Amino acid sequence: MHIIMLSPYALTVSYLADILKRLYNVAMNSKYSPYLLRCEEEIHKALPQNPSKDWLEQSFGKLDSAVQVEHVQPLIEPTLSLVNLGGKRWRPLLLVLTAQAYLTKTGKFSQESMEDIYALVPLVEFIHTASLIHDDIEDRSDSRRGKPCAYITYGTDTAINAATWLYFEAASCIQRSHLDEETKMALYACYSQEVRRLHLGQAMDIAWHNSNEAEPSPQEYLAMVQNKTGTLASLAVRTGLLATHGEPKAIEKLTNSAKQIGAGFQVIDDVLNLTSGNAGKNRGDDIVEGKKSLPVMLFMTSCRKENQDEKISELKNCFTQAKAEGIKSPAVERAIELLSKNGAIEKARQQGISFIENACSTFENYFGKDNEASCLITALFREMANG
Repeated sequence: MHIIMLSPYALTVSYLADILKRLYNVAMNSKYSPYLLRCEEEIHKALPQNPSKDWLEQSFGKLDSAVQVEHVQPLIEPTLSLVNLGGKRWRPLLLVLTAQAYLTKTGKFSQESMEDIYALVPLVEFIHTASLIHDDIEDRSDSRRGKPCAYITYGTDTAINAATWLYFEAASCIQRSHLDEETKMALYACYSQEVRRLHLGQAMDIAWHNSNEAEPSPQEYLAMVQNKTGTLASLAVRTGLLATHGEPKAIEKLTNSAKQIGAGFQVIDDVLNLTSGNAGKNRGDDIVEGKKSLPVMLFMTSCRKENQDEKISELKNCFTQAKAEGIKSPAVERAIELLSKNGAIEKARQQGISFIENACSTFENYFGKDNEASCLITALFREMANG
């Protein structure tokens, strides 16, 4: 395994230990911990608890002397607090490992060649963090990663502003990198397009869960999640390949597969919400929010084919009742029962796993099964999908 050296900026041992405890159980595997430590270092370098004057100037340019560090804290505290709660960090891993896999395939790998790759890690993690803060406001969620949502702790106005800032701050790592100007421009274009796609996916999702009568098809749902969730996986892969001057055909093939990975994990996330429950959230809160997830879409499609319109009406009534009464409403469990007995939940789970498996096969076919970084990618996603 390639040794990942921490820079002189490296975080304290005790802090790193605390970070590792909060990382996803699959990623805790010793195969991934060196990469995760290095990613974590870059994330906290880019979003420091106590910003220095140099950091302020890098982020905002030359400021009036009246602007003090305390004025920046309403931007940093809500965003950093969510970052510090952990998260899976699979998107930064995907970025780094894709770049390493390509550099290894082309015979250009070196420790030095990876420095600018790690510097780009905040791009994907910060966009993800910003989207979660906004998503919680839009969904009126109570908790995220086991703690009250940012808008509850800091106020809706502060949370919206901080998350919006983080979308833009995410891209500052491109300018700070030592990549050539042409590559930086390509990365900026990629970043801006993927963020626009993320919001398109979110617009579709919001429109559907705001209407109890909305019945998007499974195909429409998958198009939505490829934008809403798949776009960050796509951004991770495309960023890693653009930064290593990847071939255009490779970029197109692998980023399309990355969208499938993102879509697969969203589907599995939907399934978890209706079974064991997502970590840090309530089982069935997608029902309360009116989410038209894949299990719901498969249920409706199946019932339409079987002329069981009364079951569709019953499910819709459950959504209405749950929205009015909250997570403790008996309608939540009744909706889950309907979806489970129909087989829609299990069918959705299998589809999610299939998306991820197909994407992993594409990575294997392109990089080869003896490419260490590529093997780490496929092992990570297969374990996460089946874990």
